[in-house]
Amino acid sequence: MSGGGGTDGSGARTSAPAPLWCAAAWLGDRGVVGGVRVVPAGDGTVASLEAGVAARAGDTVLPGVVFPAAANAHSHAFHRVLRGRTHNGASGSFWTWRESMYAAARQLTPELYEELATAVFAEMVVTGWSSVAEFHYVHHRPDGSPYGSGTTGTTGQTGAPAPAGSGTAGSADGPDGPHAMELALARAAVRAGIRLTLLDTCYLAGGFGRPAGPDQARFTDASANAWLRRFASLREVMAERFPASAVTVGAGLHSVRAVPPEALAEISGALPPDVPVHIHLSEQPAENEACLAATGLTPTGLLSSTGLLTSRLSAVHATHLTAADIDLLGGAGTTVVMCPTTEADLADGIGPAGGLQRAGARIALGTDQHAVIDPWIEMRALEHGERLATGGRPQFTPAELLAAGTGSGLRAQGRPPAGLEPGAVCDLVAIDPRSVRTTGSDPEQLVYSATAQDVTDVVIGGVPAAHRGRHLGLGDPADLLAAVLGKMDGGAGRSAHRSDSRTDLGAAAP
Repeated sequence: MSGGGGTDGSGARTSAPAPLWCAAAWLGDRGVVGGVRVVPAGDGTVASLEAGVAARAGDTVLPGVVFPAAANAHSHAFHRVLRGRTHNGASGSFWTWRESMYAAARQLTPELYEELATAVFAEMVVTGWSSVAEFHYVHHRPDGSPYGSGTTGTTGQTGAPAPAGSGTAGSADGPDGPHAMELALARAAVRAGIRLTLLDTCYLAGGFGRPAGPDQARFTDASANAWLRRFASLREVMAERFPASAVTVGAGLHSVRAVPPEALAEISGALPPDVPVHIHLSEQPAENEACLAATGLTPTGLLSSTGLLTSRLSAVHATHLTAADIDLLGGAGTTVVMCPTTEADLADGIGPAGGLQRAGARIALGTDQHAVIDPWIEMRALEHGERLATGGRPQFTPAELLAAGTGSGLRAQGRPPAGLEPGAVCDLVAIDPRSVRTTGSDPEQLVYSATAQDVTDVVIGGVPAAHRGRHLGLGDPADLLAAVLGKMDGGAGRSAHRSDSRTDLGAAAP
């Protein structure tokens, strides 16, 4: 497979891509249509589109059935380390799994995280994701001192890192410079060719009325104001280095457990109105119980009282909700980001996706801890969860599942629509309709049968990015993952990633 066009090192477009000819393509209300020719513009959007036409000389041919590429609305890239390593047969829970997550976080350096994230983002690309909202809270050195400060051993950050050229340790883009971890993620995304919305996450406490613990030191800032100043600095730095089509910065609030009520209110009033806001919400019953005990409100009710419950909010998980919570989230027009394979892996429960959608919320999808990186399985798991919860089938139409996997995720990231229509971003994925999994499927119902193994081609910004499981710039993501996981295993030993803690961690923040 070949195609014109390219980007420079920052992710900016340098030339116009070649036209694309799709053997068949899903065109929304028109269903699957044969012979669709797409002409990308120089900015990576769709300039024009024709259906029912033959390929022309010079066209990049996409076999199979082409759909809009998927948009990953929730990711913790470093959690990929834990895949297949936390199922030791002992009694465990979300809270015991968290100890393995902390062990992985302790190992991360900017250099190692860039290598790991490059591999994880490459895995996303070859499976059909073209954008990702990275919920990022590993901000500082393991002891809590900020990168770029020139000092270690000082926990509790007081503001933005020192600016480049101020004489502090590390160059502006160096491994010990200001925003070192954030810049590492941005460089990884650009190298993998995935669009990154970096959700810089505020994390202030270890639970209601509890300070952050030692394992959370590198996640925390000293106050809401300190986080806001660091956040503003980060937005400026990223805007200087990367085009918005490649990297943008949004706001993450870890959870109502990790951000006290007064800080939620302060942040709600201070964030610029164009910034997308994401928060983990009611993933565990313990969170609801602690919130009710501390505030007299459910987590959703608390967000409503602080002004955060608006249409720019994305609530992640929203698994354990009351009827009143569902009405509040739906009435505000929020996006609810469900991560069905992670929620199953961690035994979180099945969230009320159907009820939320009927109430007015949009449903988006994320891979979260990356037990699986596969948009087709994620879409199908959303449907299967609803079938299991309700005893009926089907619950979501193919179009609704595709919207959850594509358009709603882009909205959660604050990005424009992608797909097969003029003006849309030209991010596409082609599915083989003749595999052992898909043969015989109605083309318009491939969402119920396809997996990432059926992805033949991925196009990002009109340019081919992956072909049959190989990243066209980076090769096989399995090789990248093997190399970096080998380094992490050598540094701390495989046992560091296994979940065998029996500690009752109550409602402490993960």
